[in-house]
Amino acid sequence: MEPTQDFATPVTPSSDFGFTPVAPEPTPQSPVAYDGLPPDDVAAINELGQTYDAFCAELGKTIIGQQQVIENLAICLFARGHALLMGVPGLAKTLLVSSVAQTFDLSFNRIQFTPDLMPADITGTDIIQETGTGGRREFQFIKGPLFANIVLADEINRAPAKTQSAMLEAMQEHKVTVLGNTYTLAPPFFVLATQNPIEQEGTYPLPEAQLDRFMFLIEVGYPSAEEEKRIARETTGAAKGKLAQLLGGEKILAFQQLVRRVPVPEHIYDYAVSIVRKTRPTEGDAPAWLKELVGWGAGPRAVQYLILGAKARAALKGSYMVRMEDIEAVASPVLAHRVITNFAAESQGMTSKKVVERLVAEMRTQTQSPS
Repeated sequence: MEPTQDFATPVTPSSDFGFTPVAPEPTPQSPVAYDGLPPDDVAAINELGQTYDAFCAELGKTIIGQQQVIENLAICLFARGHALLMGVPGLAKTLLVSSVAQTFDLSFNRIQFTPDLMPADITGTDIIQETGTGGRREFQFIKGPLFANIVLADEINRAPAKTQSAMLEAMQEHKVTVLGNTYTLAPPFFVLATQNPIEQEGTYPLPEAQLDRFMFLIEVGYPSAEEEKRIARETTGAAKGKLAQLLGGEKILAFQQLVRRVPVPEHIYDYAVSIVRKTRPTEGDAPAWLKELVGWGAGPRAVQYLILGAKARAALKGSYMVRMEDIEAVASPVLAHRVITNFAAESQGMTSKKVVERLVAEMRTQTQSPS
């Protein structure tokens, strides 16, 4: 985790540090146009769908199973979101993320978060360098591991609050601030953080405000028996070659802008607003059973990420318009970490994910039933 010997140029800090959740991603690359896609959006979506199929096939050379995890990672990447990965050790999370970076020809850094990790350890710091003229010295900024396209924040809840705060600024603003100077992070920028659901001793739980910055909560489960047999056979033999590079950073940025242009029918917007409002126990729209189990519901940022996630999924599947199945597919990863259950839910074994799944099932039934 040593900082690379690379110098960064400071930029003028942004004067807009609003607290409203209406803007989940004030990224520096948003207003920039990139070439490389067909001028027709239909043809561009076809190209994105073909690229995604090739991407899944390429990852299949090193990652066995985990198709849903791969799909959710791709949705986050093309929607300009960040993901929180939850899974026990040994499920190839690091290998998966590094393989994604290799396939997309993106720079990748892994940060192992520990209780003694300080903000300068991840953002970088100023050091004294010889100028080569008359023995004069001056401070120059050395970039930390945050300066990469894909950053794996391993066990992010083991770092103290000040380090988590530095990571939060990078995720939200796509910038880091060191000694009063602000430095931009090159796009595309994607943070994938992991948490161990088993061991919580000696950790610093992420506050709800920081959890809300993650677009998806992606749960990584155990492989099936057949997949585990393949893992034993294919990972204990000869080393495999490098993965093919399918996309570069510029093309990914172009696809990210394409995703934003995917049309959304009005009833999909209504669905997104309705399901988010139903998660709030203080709202009249919330069902009676939920009010007994949930202490706090999802905020407006969840509505934005539901729409963005549905747009990205539709485009990856080769669809030219968001469908109901797209928003239903992203409902659980978007809402599960934003719905806070109470003690009554814990005593009944009702998790946030089960609450969201029940909401989705009820709303599907209401939609299908005759009026």
